[in-house]
Amino acid sequence: MNSGRSPLRVVVWGEARHEKVEPKVAAIYPDGMHHTIKAGIEEYLGDSATVTTATLDDPEHGLSEARLQGTDVLVWWGHMAHDQVADAVVERLHRQVLDGMGLVVLHSGHWSKIFVKLMGTTCTLRWRSEHDRELIWTVDPTHPIAQGVPHPIIIPEQEMYGEQFDIPAPDELIFISSFSGGEVFRSGCTFRRGNGRIFYFSPGDQDYPVYHHPDVRRVIANGVAWARSDRAARETPTLLRYDTGAFYSGQGYAGALVR
Repeated sequence: MNSGRSPLRVVVWGEARHEKVEPKVAAIYPDGMHHTIKAGIEEYLGDSATVTTATLDDPEHGLSEARLQGTDVLVWWGHMAHDQVADAVVERLHRQVLDGMGLVVLHSGHWSKIFVKLMGTTCTLRWRSEHDRELIWTVDPTHPIAQGVPHPIIIPEQEMYGEQFDIPAPDELIFISSFSGGEVFRSGCTFRRGNGRIFYFSPGDQDYPVYHHPDVRRVIANGVAWARSDRAARETPTLLRYDTGAFYSGQGYAGALVR
């Protein structure tokens, strides 16, 4: 894929803890889940993207101000150590998303500090890990994130996520999933916060080889491409005062809402 734009700058952030302490997970993802996710994005986006990784144990979790300024889309996977993500880094991420950085949140990242902060809800759900089959049904086949994927995507073994999923009503619902026990789940949702685009995609528990699944990899790559901002520059939405007839240039307002 190459749209003629500059290469899409992607950082895949992984907690990278399960792989270090659970032999079963290490056998499925010997290089770490974040590297498997990275490889899937590279597989489908090719030379239209440059993809790097960062982990929880890196200095500043690998998410310094300078690095985020040079990131178009951040992909987030976390599970067992949400509380160990520094609040200062979460504030930094929050500001960058509002300014226009794209964010793709995967699986148990629904409980990450950054996703909960952006959603403003508990982001809780029902779950069960008993080798369920998951069917991912496309609700919006016209959406760019749904392009090139079968209907349904079949995942032979997966953790069950079920409703109620305590999130705000999505801007767009792209996928819903059904499971062996009859549960359903809004498994692919988009949101806009400030100038930023957010895609949440649930398949991908550490105990199953879901990130090796070609259709899951395609959805994530599509989500990364979609989350890139169309704006020429990253900037915070600001309050401007416009005089009557001043259609194109507002005046700065040093009032109550100044940050």
